[in-house]
Amino acid sequence: MNANRWPWLRPLLIQWCIVSNQQRSLSDVQHTAMRELVKAPVIDQVGARFSQAGFDIALVGGSVRDALLGRLRVDLDFTTPARPDEIEGCLAGWVDARWDVGREFGTIGARVGGLELEITTYRSDAYRPASRKPEVRFGDSLEGDLARRDFAVNSMALALPGGRFIDPFGGLQDLADGRLRTPGAPEDSFTDDPLRMLRAARIAAQLDFVVAPEVVAAMRGMADRIEIVSAERVRDELVKLVLAPQPRVGLTLLVQTGLADRVLPELPALRLERDEHHRHKDVYEHTLTVLEQSIALESRLPDGGPDLVTRLAALLHDVGKPATRRFAGDGSVTFHHHDVVGAKLVKKRMRALRFSGSEVDAVARLVELHLRFHGYGSGEWTDSAVRRYVRDAGPFLERLHVLTRADCTTRNRRKAERLRRTYDDLEARIGRLAVEEELAAMRPDLDGGQIMATLGIPPGPLVGEAYRFLLELRMDEGPVDEDRAREALLAWWATRQQ
Repeated sequence: MNANRWPWLRPLLIQWCIVSNQQRSLSDVQHTAMRELVKAPVIDQVGARFSQAGFDIALVGGSVRDALLGRLRVDLDFTTPARPDEIEGCLAGWVDARWDVGREFGTIGARVGGLELEITTYRSDAYRPASRKPEVRFGDSLEGDLARRDFAVNSMALALPGGRFIDPFGGLQDLADGRLRTPGAPEDSFTDDPLRMLRAARIAAQLDFVVAPEVVAAMRGMADRIEIVSAERVRDELVKLVLAPQPRVGLTLLVQTGLADRVLPELPALRLERDEHHRHKDVYEHTLTVLEQSIALESRLPDGGPDLVTRLAALLHDVGKPATRRFAGDGSVTFHHHDVVGAKLVKKRMRALRFSGSEVDAVARLVELHLRFHGYGSGEWTDSAVRRYVRDAGPFLERLHVLTRADCTTRNRRKAERLRRTYDDLEARIGRLAVEEELAAMRPDLDGGQIMATLGIPPGPLVGEAYRFLLELRMDEGPVDEDRAREALLAWWATRQQ
């Protein structure tokens, strides 16, 4: 669901911003928007079904915020005094599907006409000082439910049916100002759920909002509180932040408040000390620029963007530099093998954050390969070296293209243009070899059965050794006919038997 589905939202938002900038009342605009929103069939039907059963219900939180921004999505959030069993009763016979995996938190999910609904009993959650999970308590009022939410822009509601707009904490004005505040004292909010500190950075990155000074101060003062939150919840917020339109905004906030030291310490570690005697670029700022440039290049990827693996590789590609930094006598600084060291650090951090094995392997592989291109020079690689580049990148080749191009942050236009032309040449050679040699299906010229028949050996480790020999032959010479492959294989076998 997007703004095009409710074309009235965009002009209303523009009108609303004009009204706000002129310092006049927002009530006419907000009421018009809410009245139009409640006419959406599913929202209207939800209100009618719960009203008929004697329960209040309201569209709430991010759904109201996103509707006012003209970006309402397919998932809609509601809150009600009804308990989970009663919520299911109100939905019976109407929804296409229903699930209750969030029942212990008071949430019942449903799908209706392509939309996903989450309907939650009024709640008042809190963390005990040493707990990693919130203690769920049901509330008794809409206002109380809104008060316990993370930020004022998420504490607006639309009471159903009828569409009465409820905004007890000034969320609408914050939305107009592009500001993120908590409904009450930020210290109380972050004590209730420390993950909200990461959420502040994530929402700032998604909406390009400014986080209120008192919220930033609380994040800085309570950063160590994030350590009680499970790795999975931290990971999920970091993923949303990295995939946001403006990840630099959120990542910078995490570093400035000390939260990054606890959830992604490799990032602030890139702020290497510099002095007048040693010359090297600011690795931290370089990293954020590479991330932004990789985002700008995502259209090159087969599926476009946002692409989590590419963005994480860009963010983490230089994490091996602090451990490998060495000072040379001429004033320069070296980071030899930071690609290999960085790949190991990436695996360690991503595993600690409970990323999937495939994600860990993909990001680590890109980090390990991100310097490979610089051995290409001005095109000195043989076709064999190009084949190995493609083989080693495997399914991550297109992402490696993006990362390598994004890694050029020099302000020297001549140097940048030279690097771009050189990589264009490498890609062109890859494309030519791909057409000529079916490069993507890089296999030896004999299969396992042919190897066993040629050498007269049974299945086993020797077949694997022979296979790898033929693959190296394929790298060096390109495709050869079966006779040449058998001749080479028999020669290799003869030397092995000596």
